[in-house]
Amino acid sequence: MQAYLSFDGNCAEAFAFYAKALCGAITASHTFGQSPMAGNVPKEAQGRIMHIAMQADGMTLFGSDLMPGMPFEGFKGFSLSVQRQGVDVGAAVFKALSEGGQVTMPFAKTFWAEGFGMLVDRFGVPWMVNCEH
Repeated sequence: MQAYLSFDGNCAEAFAFYAKALCGAITASHTFGQSPMAGNVPKEAQGRIMHIAMQADGMTLFGSDLMPGMPFEGFKGFSLSVQRQGVDVGAAVFKALSEGGQVTMPFAKTFWAEGFGMLVDRFGVPWMVNCEH
Protein backbone atom coordinates (compact mmCIF):
# COMPACT_ATOMS: atom_id res chain seq x y z
CA MET A 1 0.00 0.00 0.00
CA GLN A 2 1.32 3.45 -0.88
CA ALA A 3 0.22 6.97 -0.07
CA TYR A 4 -1.10 9.34 -2.75
CA LEU A 5 -1.13 13.01 -1.73
CA SER A 6 -3.17 15.73 -3.45
CA PHE A 7 -1.86 19.30 -3.34
CA ASP A 8 -3.26 22.71 -4.23
CA GLY A 9 -0.75 23.73 -6.90
CA ASN A 10 2.56 23.09 -5.06
CA CYS A 11 2.99 19.36 -5.64
CA ALA A 12 6.21 19.70 -7.68
CA GLU A 13 7.78 21.87 -4.96
CA ALA A 14 6.71 19.44 -2.22
CA PHE A 15 8.07 16.39 -4.02
CA ALA A 16 11.40 18.08 -4.74
CA PHE A 17 11.58 18.81 -1.00
CA TYR A 18 10.69 15.19 -0.10
CA ALA A 19 13.23 13.76 -2.55
CA LYS A 20 15.96 15.86 -0.93
CA ALA A 21 14.85 15.23 2.67
CA LEU A 22 14.48 11.47 2.19
CA CYS A 23 17.47 10.99 -0.14
CA GLY A 24 15.06 9.80 -2.78
CA ALA A 25 14.50 10.38 -6.47
CA ILE A 26 11.58 11.53 -8.61
CA THR A 27 10.90 8.58 -10.95
CA ALA A 28 7.94 10.02 -12.90
CA SER A 29 6.34 13.43 -13.28
CA HIS A 30 3.65 14.58 -15.71
CA THR A 31 1.75 17.85 -15.85
CA PHE A 32 -1.84 18.26 -16.97
CA GLY A 33 -0.46 20.18 -19.96
CA GLN A 34 1.56 17.12 -21.04
CA SER A 35 -1.44 14.82 -20.92
CA PRO A 36 -3.73 13.78 -23.80
CA MET A 37 -6.43 15.93 -22.17
CA ALA A 38 -4.27 19.08 -22.31
CA GLY A 39 -6.69 20.77 -24.71
CA ASN A 40 -9.46 20.49 -22.12
CA VAL A 41 -7.38 21.80 -19.23
CA PRO A 42 -7.59 25.50 -18.29
CA LYS A 43 -4.44 27.47 -19.13
CA GLU A 44 -3.75 28.17 -15.43
CA ALA A 45 -3.68 24.41 -14.73
CA GLN A 46 -1.37 23.32 -17.56
CA GLY A 47 1.72 23.32 -15.32
CA ARG A 48 0.07 21.57 -12.38
CA ILE A 49 1.19 18.03 -11.63
CA MET A 50 -1.20 15.35 -12.90
CA HIS A 51 0.90 12.53 -11.44
CA ILE A 52 4.29 12.28 -9.73
CA ALA A 53 6.19 9.41 -8.13
CA MET A 54 9.17 9.49 -5.79
CA GLN A 55 11.15 6.52 -4.54
CA ALA A 56 13.18 6.42 -1.33
CA ASP A 57 14.45 3.35 0.49
CA GLY A 58 12.42 1.00 -1.68
CA MET A 59 9.14 2.81 -1.00
CA THR A 60 7.14 4.94 -3.42
CA LEU A 61 5.17 8.10 -2.63
CA PHE A 62 2.69 9.37 -5.21
CA GLY A 63 1.01 12.72 -5.63
CA SER A 64 -0.74 15.24 -7.82
CA ASP A 65 -2.21 18.73 -7.81
CA LEU A 66 -5.95 19.28 -7.71
CA MET A 67 -7.52 21.02 -10.67
CA PRO A 68 -8.44 24.68 -10.08
CA GLY A 69 -11.86 24.90 -8.50
CA MET A 70 -11.54 21.58 -6.67
CA PRO A 71 -11.61 22.28 -2.93
CA PHE A 72 -8.36 21.64 -1.09
CA GLU A 73 -9.18 20.68 2.47
CA GLY A 74 -5.65 20.14 3.74
CA PHE A 75 -4.17 16.96 5.09
CA LYS A 76 -5.84 15.40 8.11
CA GLY A 77 -6.54 12.07 9.71
CA PHE A 78 -3.20 10.40 8.84
CA SER A 79 0.57 10.67 9.15
CA LEU A 80 3.23 9.43 6.78
CA SER A 81 5.54 7.19 8.78
CA VAL A 82 9.25 6.91 7.98
CA GLN A 83 11.27 4.07 9.49
CA ARG A 84 15.05 4.45 9.58
CA GLN A 85 17.88 2.32 10.92
CA GLY A 86 20.16 4.33 13.18
CA VAL A 87 19.22 7.25 15.35
CA ASP A 88 21.60 9.63 13.52
CA VAL A 89 19.94 8.85 10.18
CA GLY A 90 16.49 9.24 11.72
CA ALA A 91 17.42 12.54 13.33
CA ALA A 92 18.73 13.86 10.01
CA VAL A 93 15.52 12.89 8.19
CA PHE A 94 13.42 14.47 10.96
CA LYS A 95 15.43 17.70 10.79
CA ALA A 96 15.16 17.84 6.99
CA LEU A 97 11.40 17.21 6.93
CA SER A 98 10.74 19.72 9.70
CA GLU A 99 12.52 22.58 7.88
CA GLY A 100 9.94 25.33 7.59
CA GLY A 101 7.30 23.17 9.24
CA GLN A 102 6.05 22.62 12.79
CA VAL A 103 7.44 20.03 15.18
CA THR A 104 4.56 18.47 17.13
CA MET A 105 6.74 16.02 19.11
CA PRO A 106 10.51 16.60 19.19
CA PHE A 107 12.73 13.76 17.99
CA ALA A 108 13.93 11.89 21.09
CA LYS A 109 14.37 8.47 22.63
CA THR A 110 11.16 6.76 23.73
CA PHE A 111 10.38 3.50 25.48
CA TRP A 112 9.84 1.80 22.09
CA ALA A 113 12.45 3.51 19.93
CA GLU A 114 15.94 4.94 19.94
CA GLY A 115 14.43 7.97 18.23
CA PHE A 116 10.91 9.10 17.40
CA GLY A 117 9.38 12.44 16.47
CA MET A 118 6.33 13.94 14.82
CA LEU A 119 5.97 17.01 12.64
CA VAL A 120 3.83 18.76 10.08
CA ASP A 121 5.97 19.80 7.13
CA ARG A 122 5.82 23.20 5.43
CA PHE A 123 3.24 21.84 2.97
CA GLY A 124 0.90 20.73 5.76
CA VAL A 125 1.65 16.99 5.55
CA PRO A 126 1.96 15.19 8.93
CA TRP A 127 4.95 12.87 9.41
CA MET A 128 6.32 10.48 12.03
CA VAL A 129 9.98 9.43 12.00
CA ASN A 130 10.84 6.28 13.95
CA CYS A 131 14.11 4.47 14.66
CA GLU A 132 13.40 1.21 16.48
CA HIS A 133 15.78 -0.43 18.98
